[in-house]
Order: sequence, then structure tokens, then C-alpha cells
Amino acid sequence: MKTKILLIVICTAALFFLPPTAEAGEYHLCPITCQKERILTLQQPYLTGPDVKALQRELMQLGYYKGKIDGIYGLKTAQAVSAFQADQKLNVTGTVTGDTWEMLASHLEQPAVKETPPPPDGDIALVVDTINRTLTLMANGEPYKQFHVAVGTPDTPSPVGIWRVSRKAKNWGTGFGTRWLGLNVYWGMYGIHGTNKPGSIGSYASHGCIRMHNSKVEQLYPWVPTNTPVYIIGNPFGVPGHTHRILCVGEKGADVAAVQAYLKRQGYYNQKVDGIFGPAMERAVFNFRKDHGLLRDNRVDREMFEAMGL
Repeated sequence: MKTKILLIVICTAALFFLPPTAEAGEYHLCPITCQKERILTLQQPYLTGPDVKALQRELMQLGYYKGKIDGIYGLKTAQAVSAFQADQKLNVTGTVTGDTWEMLASHLEQPAVKETPPPPDGDIALVVDTINRTLTLMANGEPYKQFHVAVGTPDTPSPVGIWRVSRKAKNWGTGFGTRWLGLNVYWGMYGIHGTNKPGSIGSYASHGCIRMHNSKVEQLYPWVPTNTPVYIIGNPFGVPGHTHRILCVGEKGADVAAVQAYLKRQGYYNQKVDGIFGPAMERAVFNFRKDHGLLRDNRVDREMFEAMGL
């Protein structure tokens, strides 16, 4: 009962910061950002990032990497990659592309559960907590099962908001694991899916999508019909501990939607809150900055965030 009440309180509080739910027919097919996969290789300056951390964790778990999990693709990491590739009869390049990721995943990913638990009864909903990196399956308002997930990085945050599952697919594409649950986010294409990087689960690592272990998303997949509500809760301005990104024309995201909603409440913005920084929002930013004595600018910077109290 306490867990149910807590989730209700969290979701209710989050609604003050969320953009409205997309209506039928408003799902614009934008490029899939979470499919873009960097080639990791030894170079100067060294490559850094959450994908390197995920790689180091996986190599360490398999006994190939002994160094620090620092997210830096240095000599030790490249040597560990080469050793793994040699043992797996892959081309020994020290460079990580799709085939190396897939081979790592095949060694680390648990097989799908053969004895499937009974399906949940009643109304189904999903709650994704971007702060604690969990996905909770709710049945009739009660938690039924919880999974660890990976969510968006500070630069590519997950879309905080209230959405619905708009499509389902099996083995949809490289990098998406074995199952895909697409969401009706109207500023881009996001989904809940498997991954060929199981070492990233539990971290801020994706381009905004919600990653799960393949075995876990396979378990979830048959329980979640299309049109299931998905509540992605958290801070629309990104990962805790990081400053707001500066918003300018062309930016998309939950942070843009939150600013639009604020400007609309204040009478500066009269268009739909869609999370896309376009010409109408640019005019609203100019007018807000002028009325509040800020420097003439078309961006939402730290000074403007402070003036809005966001």
C-alpha cells in the first residue's frame, strides 16, 4: 500500500512538469537517435563517454579488463578488446563495432526465461523512473514487477512525460535487442527495447530510449499491449547534478516542452506545447527577455532559467 501511495505521489508531482499527452495522428516520424552507435577505437584524443564505460564493465565481467571504469578508451581498454576478439575468432582490430558488441552481449546476456511468470491481471501501466533507472510494471495501480534499465545521458535525456505504447516489434533492428515497444513521443522516435550493451543497464547511457536486458524485455513484451500508458518521471531538465542545457532554435525535448508550458501560462506563447523549439517559441523568448530586462537573445540560457524560476 505504501509503495502504491508513493508512486501516485511521485507521478502526481511530476505532472506539473510534463507536456500533454500526444493525440492520435500526431506522431511525427523523426530520425531514430538511439540507433546511432559510435565506433570505439584507440585514437588521440582518447574517446570518452558512457558507451566506453559500458564496454569496460562488460570486459571486466568477462575477465579481460583489469583497469579503472573511467569511460576513457585508452591503451588498456584497446588491449582488452583485442584479447577478447582473438579468443572469439573475430578480426583483431582493437576497434569496437557491431559484431564485437553482439559477441559481448551473447556472453553476458541471460537467456530468456523458459518458465514465464503468470501475466498480470487488470489495467496495465508502465512507470519509468529516470532518477533511479527503473521500470515498474503496474497492474491495477499496484506494482507487479520492477526491472533495472538504462536511460538517456545528460545530453540526450529520456523524454519525461506521459506517453503510450504506439507500436511493437520483434528483432526490429541492430542495437535494439530482441524486442521494441515504441512510444508516441511527438518530437522524436523513442522506445523501450533490448540492447547489445547489457553492461549499460542501470546507468545514464542511451540517446533517450529505455534500454532493458533482452531477457527482461522479452518477459515484459507480451504483457504490454499497444496503447498502454507509460509514465516517464524525473527532471525534464536532465540528469541530477548537471546544469540545464542552453536551448535554441531546433532543440527538442522535455525541457523545451517545460519552457513552452511556462511561457504559455505567462501569455508569451500561444502555440501547442510540442517540445520543439520553433519560430513561435523564439518570439516568445525574445519578448520574455525584453520584459524581464535580460540581454536580447533568442536562447534560453541560465539567466532566463533563473528569471523563470525553472
